Amino acid sequence: MKKIEAIIRQEKLEDLKTALYTKASISGMTVAQVLGFGKQLGWTEYYRGNEVMINLVPKVEIKLVVASETVDQVIDIIVETCRTGDVGDGKIFVTALEDCVRIRTGERGIDAV
Repeated sequence: MKKIEAIIRQEKLEDLKTALYTKASISGMTVAQVLGFGKQLGWTEYYRGNEVMINLVPKVEIKLVVASETVDQVIDIIVETCRTGDVGDGKIFVTALEDCVRIRTGERGIDAV
């Protein structure tokens, strides 16, 4: 099992959910609104006539757990769906997952996902 965490543009979330469901049969994920910065750096706004640098950019973080065999397919779907070619498209992190337990049934491993 692998855990995939992706930081993406907010406007790409609905397209990504649809693509993951239709192309990889992914039916569950965790989604959170996050703030961060990288090469995109943010933008400048004016507040009461003063220039203010806004350097925490709103993004969406998705987390999902998949079988090891499907990691490359899921990554390809995320990249294909979320890439605009501009700075700020996001990042994908993949980590090995030792175990998963479904609390309700006690199932373990990929069956619990």
